[in-house]
Amino acid sequence: MIKAIIFDMDGLLIDSEPLWQEAEITVFTKLGVPLTPKMTHQTTGLRVDEVVDYWYKRYAWDSLSHKEVCSLIDNTGMELVRDRGVAKPGVDELISLLESSGLPIGIASSSSQLFITIVLDKLGIADKIKFIHSAHDEKYGKPHPDVYLSTAQELGVHPSNCLAFEDSANGVLAAKAAKMKCIAVPEAHLRTDKRFGIADLILDSLNDFTSEMLIEL
Repeated sequence: MIKAIIFDMDGLLIDSEPLWQEAEITVFTKLGVPLTPKMTHQTTGLRVDEVVDYWYKRYAWDSLSHKEVCSLIDNTGMELVRDRGVAKPGVDELISLLESSGLPIGIASSSSQLFITIVLDKLGIADKIKFIHSAHDEKYGKPHPDVYLSTAQELGVHPSNCLAFEDSANGVLAAKAAKMKCIAVPEAHLRTDKRFGIADLILDSLNDFTSEMLIEL
């Protein structure tokens, strides 16, 4: 039985992935990393520090520290989302449906706590969320399950009674490793990724979710 809902955030609740890609390309290009939009798909769902480590191993630079690069990407991405970020289709309707069911809602995101707060305020749903948790506060980010396990613990619900919503393959891997039910809502160009096959359900949009699915899962 599903007793709690846990959402990822970037690319799921807010259409931010193209903006984070833009931020990463802007910063990494200046460092000599020939990053392209397609290449950014390799790190979707990872924490920013893990993204920086990933590309440093392939295109080492010596002009800025890892911490400085992380800050540049974070600040650039947050500004872009503040200016141009919009809710993904179906967010308000889904939140209303879940509210009526009485299930507590949590956020388990690879983004920083500050950015999670900014996005929830922008979407106008901060008061609907019982607990927010950033993978920055865990030793490992997704696809490790830690951020999901900690969120379930704070919600007071066993992981097996939680339903996670994810848009990235790394996020789906994290949720399933935490022994949760998981609904994947990937972007169209990512749906061929076989890692989504472990999700309990794959939807084209949050608009496709129904209350019956809560019972069936």
